[in-house]
Amino acid sequence: MRVLHVLDHSLPMHSGYAFRTRAIMRAQANDGLDVRGITGPRHAADGPPDEICEGLRFHRSGAAPGGPPLVAEWREVSAHANAIVELARQWRPDVLHAHSPALAGLAAIRAGRKLRIPVVYEIRAFWEDAAVGNGTGSEGSAKYRLTRALENAVVERADAVFTICEGLRDDLVARGFAPDKIGISPNSVDLAQFGTPAPRDSQLAAKLGLGHGPVIGFIGSFYPYEGLDDLIAALPLLRERHPEATLLLVGGGPEDDALRAQAAASPASEAIIFTGRVPHDDVADYYALIDVLAFPRKRSRLTDLVTPLKPLEAMAQGRIVAASDVGGHRELIEHGETGVLFPADDPTGTASALADMLDHRDAWPALRDRARAFIAEERDWQINSRRYQSVYHRLLGRPTDRSPESAAWMQPETRIHARQGAPR
Repeated sequence: MRVLHVLDHSLPMHSGYAFRTRAIMRAQANDGLDVRGITGPRHAADGPPDEICEGLRFHRSGAAPGGPPLVAEWREVSAHANAIVELARQWRPDVLHAHSPALAGLAAIRAGRKLRIPVVYEIRAFWEDAAVGNGTGSEGSAKYRLTRALENAVVERADAVFTICEGLRDDLVARGFAPDKIGISPNSVDLAQFGTPAPRDSQLAAKLGLGHGPVIGFIGSFYPYEGLDDLIAALPLLRERHPEATLLLVGGGPEDDALRAQAAASPASEAIIFTGRVPHDDVADYYALIDVLAFPRKRSRLTDLVTPLKPLEAMAQGRIVAASDVGGHRELIEHGETGVLFPADDPTGTASALADMLDHRDAWPALRDRARAFIAEERDWQINSRRYQSVYHRLLGRPTDRSPESAAWMQPETRIHARQGAPR
């Protein structure tokens, strides 16, 4: 079976979006599918129109056509759709698998109708909510409503839909879309790449100025919704009980300058370390330096609906995970079993939860083992990518794979409903 993934961008660009795509395509190739990707005009990396990146083949639609708002987006969709059609007439894919944003989905639908092949649309986030979360949009604005309407139009016209989590699926059902049209393909980890924890690099620790005390850390992008300001505010309170605790912040983003200024003014400034962005191939070395990975996301529509990837990577790396009790985290973490949940938007509560964790290190081995088992059993890409295949076969009128993994595509994640948030 040939599957063409229709994308906003891809490798060699580094982003959570590109890495999820890589994991899906790699897992499908390992299962014998013939897969390629085609990116839209917003793919910003220099390179040839047809290139191999990390063993995967990607085609490019070319530069963005430009123009005033709305006209530019319409031209972008047209250019992407035309490139899909041109490639498909040469390579002849069986299925178009489009990934949000809705512009990529619309391009795939236009091409799929012309080619008369089915279109699967996968939503990784509602991009109108993502714009609010990263500070480039506002809820209820004209742009917000238009983006939401376009998303609805793509969901309506796609032959099948996937979301990455229960929250997004529930939201679509609440909008009136049929539940049996929408499956879940949850964020997962490529255990072949990320499943072996790196040893602690004492030289790197010394270079960063890490002492012998516990290290609380964050690895990811510095967006407002990540709540890193609350984590910085929590550190002096944490150090009242654990004076040797250090905060290690790995990454960068729009909030970088503001967070560094806040850290410099903190009474615990000497214990807050910024690394800047690090090469993706080196990330495992930084995980190995951190005792507790903290994810203090603020409560918002985006964080309640969307599950992040980083806590899963941390679990796969054998790290202890603590996270705010927003909806997206509750789909990943079972409080007291695979990690700890603490109140969102609450530096005092965050500090108290982290201090309690450091007080009870004897519980860490069991916590770590359960988290690792959860990843291996429920969040391994090589298993979860098979959820797609039963849908592909159904749309093509072929016999369906009856494996438990493929049969689970329509099922809400059974562990979600048993999870409880941290007490307030």
